[in-house]
Amino acid sequence: MDKVKIEQFVRKQRAALVGSVDGNGFPNIKAMLKPRKQVGLKEFYFSTNTSSMRVQQFLNNPKASLYFFHQGLIRYTGVMLIGTMEVLTDQEIKNEIWRKGDTMYYKGGVTDRDYCILKFTAKKGRFYSDLKTDNFSVE
Repeated sequence: MDKVKIEQFVRKQRAALVGSVDGNGFPNIKAMLKPRKQVGLKEFYFSTNTSSMRVQQFLNNPKASLYFFHQGLIRYTGVMLIGTMEVLTDQEIKNEIWRKGDTMYYKGGVTDRDYCILKFTAKKGRFYSDLKTDNFSVE
């Protein structure tokens, strides 16, 4: 298992499945667009609505997971990362993550109160490919 190849695989995916925990302790999964910023396999940044259910779940319980996958005709590859999610509202990170066209989601622009950043920090992962599974730590 090569962490560099896993990182490259994750960067190529167009979406991520994001897992949170609800108030009753049940897992919740949501598909989101690929991370806006990725630092190795350690940090992932997503934009979202401050008013979303998911943001409230992460404020109440920061435990989180990400899952990236690709299903070909014959081959299936997946990467699960487990860690914590922070809700960031400072303007500096909002400016960094902002993209042209985001006003479609955030009418008030980069300073919209309903625009925030989710920062996922991975602790460990699990890679699946070719009928093999490998666990790894993220350092």
